[in-house]
Amino acid sequence: MAEAKTKASKNSAAKLHRYRSHDCGAVRSGDIGSVIRLSGWVHRVRDHGGVLFIDLRDHYGITQVVADPDSSAFKTAEAVRSEWVIRVDGRVRERPEGTLNPELPTGEVEIYAQEIEVLSQASELPVPVFGEPEYPEDLRLQYRFLDLRRETLHTNIMRRMEVIKSIRKRMEDTGFFEFTTPILSASSPEGARDFLVPSRIHPGKFYALPQAPQIYKQLLMVSGFDRYYQIAPCFRDEDPRADRLPGEFYQLDVEMSFVELEDILNTMEPVLRGVFEEFSEGKPVTQKFPRIPFDEAISKYGSDKPDLRNPIEMQDVTEHFKGSGFKVFANMIDKDPKVRVWAIPAPSGGSRKFCDKMNAWAQGEGQPGMGYIFFRNGGEGAGPVAKNIGPERVQAIADQFDLKDGDAVFFAAGNPAKFHKFAGDARNRIGQDLKLIDENRFDLCWIVDFPMYDWNEDEKRIEFSHNPFSMPQGGLDALNAAKTDEDLLALKAYQFDIVCNGSEIASGGIRNHLVKTMLKAFSIAGFSADVVEERFGGLYRAFQYGAPPHGGMAAGIDRIVMLLVGAKNLREISLFPMNQQAEDLLMGAPSEISASQLRELSLRLMPQEKKKT
Repeated sequence: MAEAKTKASKNSAAKLHRYRSHDCGAVRSGDIGSVIRLSGWVHRVRDHGGVLFIDLRDHYGITQVVADPDSSAFKTAEAVRSEWVIRVDGRVRERPEGTLNPELPTGEVEIYAQEIEVLSQASELPVPVFGEPEYPEDLRLQYRFLDLRRETLHTNIMRRMEVIKSIRKRMEDTGFFEFTTPILSASSPEGARDFLVPSRIHPGKFYALPQAPQIYKQLLMVSGFDRYYQIAPCFRDEDPRADRLPGEFYQLDVEMSFVELEDILNTMEPVLRGVFEEFSEGKPVTQKFPRIPFDEAISKYGSDKPDLRNPIEMQDVTEHFKGSGFKVFANMIDKDPKVRVWAIPAPSGGSRKFCDKMNAWAQGEGQPGMGYIFFRNGGEGAGPVAKNIGPERVQAIADQFDLKDGDAVFFAAGNPAKFHKFAGDARNRIGQDLKLIDENRFDLCWIVDFPMYDWNEDEKRIEFSHNPFSMPQGGLDALNAAKTDEDLLALKAYQFDIVCNGSEIASGGIRNHLVKTMLKAFSIAGFSADVVEERFGGLYRAFQYGAPPHGGMAAGIDRIVMLLVGAKNLREISLFPMNQQAEDLLMGAPSEISASQLRELSLRLMPQEKKKT
């Protein structure tokens, strides 16, 4: 009796759900013989000698549907086209020998169609889904709903969701609480332009979308909460680039009370390491993040965002050129005590062809060229630099870097403050061209001891280097003891970054929570007490009523996901991004608004100046 009921249920689809009994990724060999119902998009149709094969796709996967001329569904199957939405009733059967597809979870079975219902037809596609061919980005963004059906992008978006879910769990397991902070706020100078929102009920006044929840999360600490985190949307009106989306981005925002810098590093390193390990697909992940002082990062790697997969480390070789026959460098050293010569080793780069290639690259970067030595014939140095400094100095450089036949070394000279970026770019270029970088790993590090202040050459003044809310190392005493610009530029902050494979993925520090210290720090950067109170009134007032020592960080969700999935552009891991001109081509934003809307907001548009041609 029970066997008869089971047989009857397999032969009938009458009681199935209106659209599906299974999703397109769930059908397995255990379902063979069952009548099931699927709904999804037609991924592609193949005609094999009059037998039609339809790959049916939904969010969960793909199942192969078969219809032959004996099938009652054959006529409908002949009519369907790519991206039509259909419902299929059919019996699950084993795929014929030799046709199994091990790359699909459903690859052992197929559905013999008994009935096909067209739920929705699709017009001719402006952007193809199957095969994911290269297509103009603006067209892909205009038809993003089609683009998101593509397997790679669809998978990236789901991976993003998994990463965020993992972060939330790890933060909660570590004792953090998720708070949400306001989206409409006041304008604050955090280094980028604000997006402004006019107020209808307060004519002539504006809200701003937050560049980050920085002030709010600090206020939460002053309010007596502890261990805050949030997956926070941030809004900055700045020019787009590959690793930064225009308009909005998301970050893991964190703040903790009663902590020192060491507490933040020790708390957050396991969280981020765990996320990378979970989603690295077996690629090695740094187990103990090295802590590299800012000055060391600049002198070794030419950047505060070093790619540690590149084994090249630069060193100072000024002494080898002082008083040498290479007069270009020797004269520079004699005239200016700030001049240094840095050497960039190039293992396996010891050919004139490669050296000439790097020299041409340097000229393309606006430099006069790059001095170099390459080694051959048992360690003999070759090239113009070697001829001018002599064999003893050449050998000293070779010994310093352990250079041998087939290696080379390049040189950059001047004030490191002005040439370190070029030297860092050269290091990156050499590492890439010589294939010294292991692409299949995640190398993470902390960059610590950032300068508190920088020198603004254009405006000839001191300004904040990183985050204006950071505590200077040494506190108020250190600020008061600094008497010259040089003293101020030598001050360090309790400020850090996290870098992965050459990309900054997080930034944070200990906050300046003492009113006197805060006012002094801002006065050095040119902000009077009145300006501080006006621009940061909420924080300024809060600090006068008992503020705990606190600190935190923010990690870029978008950049982390981009690294984990191996994408080259943030638009490949975001749902509905803007294009390079900060336009939402799908929704048509930004757009003009009506005259009545302008009147409601008490706004009048100024005529735009015509661009000169």
